[in-house]
Formats: sequence, C-alpha cells, structure tokens
Amino acid sequence: MHKLVYLERESVIAEVRRPAFEHSWIEYPATPADQVAERLAGATIAITNKAPMPAAVIEALPDLKMIAVAATGTNIVDLDACRARGIVVSNIQGYAEHTVPEHVLAMMLALSRNLFAWRETIQAGRWQQSDQFCLFDHPIRDLHGATLGLIGSGSLGNGVARLAEAFGMRVLRAEHKGADKLRPGYTPFATVLAEADVVSLHCPLNEQTRGLIGVAELQAMRCSALLINTARGGIVDEMALIQALREGWIAGAGFDVITAEPPPQGHPMLAAELLALPNFLLTPHVAWASRPAMQTLADQLIDNIEAFVAGSPRNRVA
Repeated sequence: MHKLVYLERESVIAEVRRPAFEHSWIEYPATPADQVAERLAGATIAITNKAPMPAAVIEALPDLKMIAVAATGTNIVDLDACRARGIVVSNIQGYAEHTVPEHVLAMMLALSRNLFAWRETIQAGRWQQSDQFCLFDHPIRDLHGATLGLIGSGSLGNGVARLAEAFGMRVLRAEHKGADKLRPGYTPFATVLAEADVVSLHCPLNEQTRGLIGVAELQAMRCSALLINTARGGIVDEMALIQALREGWIAGAGFDVITAEPPPQGHPMLAAELLALPNFLLTPHVAWASRPAMQTLADQLIDNIEAFVAGSPRNRVA
C-alpha cells in the first residue's frame, strides 16, 4: 500500500481528491526545510511544492518511489539524485496558461500607462488644481505597435504571445543566450534585449538561467523598456535590477517572484524606497493563483500520481 505525504497542503486553495487506489494519506499545512526528511519517513510518494528535496533528503528516504511536484518548476528537487535512485518526478504542466499571461499583461498595462504615478498625482490633488480637464504629468505608452521580447516559449510564454498579438504587439522569441545556432522562429538573445519595449521572462530556474539578466543585460535594454518577471526570482540579479530602476537604465519592472519566498525582513526587493517607485510593481508570487488554475493544478496532481501507480507516469521530468 502506498503512503502519500503532502508536505504543503495550504500551498493551493482547491479541492484535492484522494487517489483511486489503496493508500494512506498524511498532509501538513506547510513543512520547514529541516523537517522534510522526518515527515517523509516511510513515504512512497511525496507531494511537494516549494519544500526542498536535495540529494541528502532523497538518500535518507529508501522507500520513496515518486515525487509529485505541485508546481511546474522543479528546481527544488535534485533530479540527478532521483535519476540515480530511479525515483519518478512529475510536475504540473499547462495549468496556468491563461492566468499567468493575464497577470503579465496586467503588469505591462499598469506600467506602460503609468497607472500608479497617476494615482499618486490624484492623491496629491494635482487634478483638482488643474486649469483644464486632464493632466499630462506622466507619459502614457500604448502596447499596440510595441515590441515584446519573450525569454522562454513554453505554454506560458506562448500564452503571453497570444495576448500580446491581440493588442497589436510585435513578438520576438529569444534564442538561448550564447547559442551558436538560431532555431526557426527565434531571434538572437542580444537582439531581443536591444529591440524589445517589454521583456518578459518565462524560463525555468537552473544553472543556465540563474543570473541570466544582470548588469550587462539591463544596460543593453532600451531605457524606455519594461522588464516583467513571473518566472523565478533567481533569473534576475536583484541588486542590478534595483540599480537599473534607480539610475534609469530601464523604464520600469513588474515582478511576481524574488529570490527568497517568503522574503525575510530586510530583503532588498522590499525596501520602502523601491516599493514607493511608481515604475516598480511587485506581487507576492500570485500570477498563477486564480481559483480555476489552482483547481486544475490539484486535479492534475492526482492524475499524475494515479498514472504513476498504474505504471504509466505522465508529465515526467525525471
């Protein structure tokens, strides 16, 4: 009989049905990193979202047969250690193909139309003091006719492309940084940075993408460009981003992710000075979290587990 342990049940607000096979089920609202191995003792199937599964934890769990990741990103799991042990790792795919692109477009619209600056202007009483019906304190830019650069072209990147094209944007898909060959339909990485009015990140966090956007990349972007990150915090050098916003290398940024989540007190991305900027928008990793998307995630999670037990693993990443 399989023993299933769900390490972070409160990481999704949805109905999670029980698998249709004989099993025991244990769930925890959340699990600190130092309690992962202890809580998974004897488990054959582990369900995790952000609770880390490094090699040391995996080696301490001889009964473990599957890790069901309740998210798309799998950087919290040591996949090489799983392959060495023959442990199946499955993730969730395609569940956020509408909700994340909508969040990206919302950030693009808010920043390009300077909505937060206009709100501050109203609060300061500028409109009330105006001699005419409107104000021109802040520039407004249209998405129509602008160029969107996509770094990462999976279901989320493609979803953003569909919405952007509906707004009349030109879409460029970036080739891998430093790639020797150019895939059909892709544009060199450096060209995308140089030509895009908006750069949106949709790639996984791994050794190739960690720090992908740093000082050189931010300085290569247009000073009128926006940077949107709904992928992972570590893809962008946060100190470089802060400097870019303070010194005007780019026009603005919308982030749904940072390097430490939840962030500790004193995290640089939560500095009062930064959050007060009208051209910086930070949300707490919620781009994926519409109720329909979370229910799709929960359903697919159990589908993955049932497929594994039936001998036909799906959404397998290791």
